[in-house]
Amino acid sequence: MSAVSSRLPVFPWDKLEPYKATAAAHPDGIVDLSVGTPVDPVPALIQKALVAAADSPGYPTVWGTAELRDAITGWCERRLGARGLGHRNVLPVVGSKELVAWLPTQLGLGAGDKIAYPRLAYPTYEVGARLCGAEPVVYDTETFFAADTAGTELDPAGLKLLWLNSPSNPTGRVLTKDELIRAVAWAREHGILVFSDECYLELGWEAEPVSVLHPDVCGGTYEGIVSVHSLSKRSNLAGYRSAFLAGDDAVLGELLQIRKHGGMMTPAPVQAATVAALGDDEHVAVQRARYAARRTALRDALLGHGFRIEHSEASLYLWATRDEPCWETVAHLAELGILVAPGDFYGPAGERFVRVAFTATDERVEAAVERLA
Repeated sequence: MSAVSSRLPVFPWDKLEPYKATAAAHPDGIVDLSVGTPVDPVPALIQKALVAAADSPGYPTVWGTAELRDAITGWCERRLGARGLGHRNVLPVVGSKELVAWLPTQLGLGAGDKIAYPRLAYPTYEVGARLCGAEPVVYDTETFFAADTAGTELDPAGLKLLWLNSPSNPTGRVLTKDELIRAVAWAREHGILVFSDECYLELGWEAEPVSVLHPDVCGGTYEGIVSVHSLSKRSNLAGYRSAFLAGDDAVLGELLQIRKHGGMMTPAPVQAATVAALGDDEHVAVQRARYAARRTALRDALLGHGFRIEHSEASLYLWATRDEPCWETVAHLAELGILVAPGDFYGPAGERFVRVAFTATDERVEAAVERLA
């Protein structure tokens, strides 16, 4: 066994291949609802900005252009309610997954340190901990943020990094403002750095997500907190690898120096495209409307097929169960030509759920609805 394979969990998506083959054999083709990858066009104004910056022969900077930093601070103020952000409070990154995976290493964490993340979570939080040799620990979202038990589930000894994720991938659960206030207060009390993954923040359906940068949550100071944002979902820019951080200037300043040494530069045309994307809210509203219609259609079809849906008040997924082992549900849906993600990809607590993405085209969503009926 190689050193890498002994440190990392098995790449989960490889286990889906047999079920993908079954679904693909359906006479009308596969409906792939397993991965939340955008399928709709990149908005024209973003493509135009990318093309206009195509003649970029020189190296871009890791910190990004002044225009990009202006666009990020302006969006955070307008959309998140953040106040007083300057250029030192923001940092572009090469997609949010890269950041999640390598953040602990870049922070200098390692053996003897602990990194905490939700019991049901995006697998890359664990990967990031294991890559640097730190100890991954999980907490239960239902109890960790409760008023009478806030933080008691986690031993703060050795805990250096606390991941929050709201809206959640995979469950779509949204942390309330009070829950975020308690989490930030607990982490600050114990000197623990908070990174809040808010990549689905603009996709709230039955709840309005709040950022840790909101003054009601952070108390007007960004000390010890950083939020993570991505343009992959809200602007269909997964292929552009456009994301950014905002928050504690001391933490971001350190990351900036490390990332300079590592050459982690967002390409100049992507920086220009990001400026255009963050400056326009209309295309986000159009994309939200598409997702809202697909969500409603799939939700109703799943409920009619005997599923129960929990949380799912935000994000691009429905967290659904038939009260059976998740792989039985995956197999059942594959026979209908529908591929979904088994809940245990996101932790043992998801072993009786599946994650259903509504990022397929309207035609494919309609096909899934017909099959579920």
